[in-house]
Amino acid sequence: MGFFSKLSDFFVGYEQIDEEFYDDLTDTLIMGDVGMTTAEELVEELKDRIRQERVRDTDKAKELLTVIMKEKLDAISTEHDFDYEDKKSVVLVVGVNGVGKTTSAGKLAARYRSLGRKVMLVAADTFRAAAIEQLTSWAMKTGADIVKGREGGDPGSVIYDAIQSVKARDYDMLIVDTAGRLHNKKNLMNELSKINQIIKSEYPEAVKETLCVVDASTGQNAKEQAKEFAEVTDVSGVVLTKLDGSAKGGIVIAIENELKIPVKFVGLGEGVSDLRRFDTEKFMAGVLE
Repeated sequence: MGFFSKLSDFFVGYEQIDEEFYDDLTDTLIMGDVGMTTAEELVEELKDRIRQERVRDTDKAKELLTVIMKEKLDAISTEHDFDYEDKKSVVLVVGVNGVGKTTSAGKLAARYRSLGRKVMLVAADTFRAAAIEQLTSWAMKTGADIVKGREGGDPGSVIYDAIQSVKARDYDMLIVDTAGRLHNKKNLMNELSKINQIIKSEYPEAVKETLCVVDASTGQNAKEQAKEFAEVTDVSGVVLTKLDGSAKGGIVIAIENELKIPVKFVGLGEGVSDLRRFDTEKFMAGVLE
């Protein structure tokens, strides 16, 4: 049962809105991976609005909670969130190994190729031979070109070569799969800093987008991973994989509310086209079903 099904079911059976109702609602939100901080914030705001509007029935309380959640999600999104899609751009894909980072890079290539964009994939995760092979497979599958270095090579030089090729052959978008390591933050910070510096000096006209990939099924760990990457580089959006199989969809609200980073894409299956733009309206519609 999904997060919103559980949340919707919660409101059935309560005859009055009292402290027990609020405590149980907080627990339900936390179990759905909204997290302690955001759950308490949501319930406090709900209390205030229920008081102001003199609400007595739980159906109306559910509607109010939906409005509050949507406001929090809408507050993070801006009309410029996807500006990079229509301009010359470099999309850095970051995240730990095992969350679907390389697959997400491949699915992004498939998405933009289907929209008629000229895409080049860059295998800058030179620490994992499997990542290079996997991205090469995605390049063949999507018809995107690829630049790759040797295993153990310098990611910076791979990026440099890719940028020269992109400029010479007039590509629209460079999608870069980076190394997925968090155990040594200093090394990661240095590596991403070097990559960003090369992009800035060699391709200053490009719009840079940094997408952090996290796995929805890991719950609060997903938020913590996004937070740690945001501490070492300028993360402009989150890709949330495996949202289809997760009962803990509340992590979307936790990420946006606590990290102030928009969830831009969600993985809703294993297919090539199952990486979709996050749609707040569709997401929130689940509460009222």
